Amino acid sequence: MSSLPVVRVEALAPQYAEQASSWASRLGLPLQADHAEFALQLDETGLQLQLLGPQAPGPVRVDFLEGGAAHRRQFGGGSGQMIAKAVGIQPGIRPSILDATAGLGRDAFVLATLGCDLVMIERQPLIAALLEDGLARARNDMEVRTIVERMHLRQGNAIELMVDWQGEPPQVIYLDPMFPHREKSALVKKEMRLFRPFVGDDLDADTLLVQALALATHRVVVKRPRKAPVIAGAKPGYSLEGKSSRYDIYPKKKLTPSV
Repeated sequence: MSSLPVVRVEALAPQYAEQASSWASRLGLPLQADHAEFALQLDETGLQLQLLGPQAPGPVRVDFLEGGAAHRRQFGGGSGQMIAKAVGIQPGIRPSILDATAGLGRDAFVLATLGCDLVMIERQPLIAALLEDGLARARNDMEVRTIVERMHLRQGNAIELMVDWQGEPPQVIYLDPMFPHREKSALVKKEMRLFRPFVGDDLDADTLLVQALALATHRVVVKRPRKAPVIAGAKPGYSLEGKSSRYDIYPKKKLTPSV
């Protein structure tokens, strides 16, 4: 397995030096590294990951208050969205969800906006740090606070955490494993360029699915590129297909309205 890129932590203004030092300590990263390929940076907008060098794209951060997340919250189509149908949202039904491949938390935020409580697992520490920072900043916003309070982040290996699950099991488990993407959108390209050196492809997606099926009480949902093959193993009961994505649904038990 190839070694991970070198990442340094840096404060972009003196007042963020203490925070930078704290993140460096938590993540086991250097504050100084001349040969670093990436920088985890802190400024007034929070934590961001920046690829260093010429022609590098802009930084990636988690922002639930502005941009795409805010637009989708306000104009995304509510419970008519395909992801809502995939996880089983209906009148009176807001299932408890485990998002076992949380990434930057975009899909989890949509589901939390629609009223679902979620546990999110992200195994890559840098991505988990960006997500943690985005959630913390969102809690300071009166309008978004009630949404992100439904989102609970755990950093670790989802397979191991599902095997050793404590407490009430989730009704629905949502998986979006990394896949060799072919999308041409600038946003996807930028994020893939930054994250793929750290996360690669999810070569254990089939094991992830097995554990999800063992733990979820009602259904497992797998998001895939529209033309991608299904994950090896159990076959989905049915699929919902959009322009670029597809949701493979593995039903176990009918979701019913809570009393």
